[in-house]
Amino acid sequence: MADFDYLVIDTAGAERRGHIAADSIDAARIALDRRKLYVVRIEPGSGAPPRGKPLVTGLSFRRNKMSVKDLTLFTRQLATLNQVSPLEESLRTITRQTEQERVRAIVATVHSGVMEGRRLAEAMGREPKSFPPLYRAMVSAGERSGSLPIILERLSILLERQAEINGKVITTLAYPAVLSLVATAVVTALMAFVVPQVVEQFDTVGQELPLLTRLVIGLSAFLVGYWWVMLLGIAAAGLLGWQSLKQPSIRLAFDTRLLRIPLLGRLIRDLHAARMARTLSTMVASRLPLLEGLTLTAGTIHNRRLRAASDEIVDAIRGGGSLSAAMRRTSVFPPLLTYLAASGEAAGRLDEMLEKAADYLEREFDRFTATALSLLEPAIIVLMGGIVATIVLAILLPILQLNTLAGQ
Repeated sequence: MADFDYLVIDTAGAERRGHIAADSIDAARIALDRRKLYVVRIEPGSGAPPRGKPLVTGLSFRRNKMSVKDLTLFTRQLATLNQVSPLEESLRTITRQTEQERVRAIVATVHSGVMEGRRLAEAMGREPKSFPPLYRAMVSAGERSGSLPIILERLSILLERQAEINGKVITTLAYPAVLSLVATAVVTALMAFVVPQVVEQFDTVGQELPLLTRLVIGLSAFLVGYWWVMLLGIAAAGLLGWQSLKQPSIRLAFDTRLLRIPLLGRLIRDLHAARMARTLSTMVASRLPLLEGLTLTAGTIHNRRLRAASDEIVDAIRGGGSLSAAMRRTSVFPPLLTYLAASGEAAGRLDEMLEKAADYLEREFDRFTATALSLLEPAIIVLMGGIVATIVLAILLPILQLNTLAGQ
């Protein structure tokens, strides 16, 4: 079946562009006539979204991709509506109710593809930036098996759970980050504005200042006189590090060492493992081939060491090995995940065991972050208090020294 580009005018007199799949141009023209569309032009096409300018308006709009939040909301809406109405009607309803123009345009493109006779996964392929390969593969599996509403429901649950975990990560890091910034700003203000004013009072004393005071004064003078050098150095180091991490070998070495950091490495490993286990569980439950699921899941992992381990698992399974044995050989994934995967394979309930592993790892992540946050907050406060106390002591020591001399 070939693809044809068309330019038509609908019953309201509006110009519409699009694509239609048909055996021939005549068949495509007949299909458009049945939809009460007046054909202006029809020609063989590539199946890509129309990029030409409309004849009437002469305008074209650039369409951005959906955000993760938009995709999660769209999936939940589609999963809910598709249970009570046909797919085409569900997409039309979402298009009308969506408030954001860019999201409305993306959903309209998908709706147009479905109206042309394409499968939903194929229509979503017109917007690859909004609908990643893993998402489209699961939708395609649902269409092939006739269980699209169930797959959409599982997809919405998966995306909502991932959004919940991401929100917890942001919440966990937000307070310590703000507290650290405030502490840094306070210390910088003391060193840049308070200490220089105090130093002026000691210039005429003629006595040697205490070592701590001299160190604080020197650091303050450097901060005031060469702050731009520090900013340039930080910017240069950040740029150099960013460029270096673009090299695959350096990025792999960095991510490997990152996983070896006490506590932090385990947190990153478990978080990625939980996300991988939940995604694989959803895909196995959706009757998607395990090898295809692993291949697509590996592309969503940001840590290069974990991604390399996932690629090793794919190669091992392609060679006839089991999932649990391949995980065990990588020596990267949590032992619990490996054990539950082996139990699931033996019992023929791999999807359930992977889901249980994801639940456990996510609960561990919640407990770990709660404990770490409860310890990190007082640690930052104590560190800030220590630095401020050091600055205050450096100021008070000369005053005490002067009082001693005056008493003599």
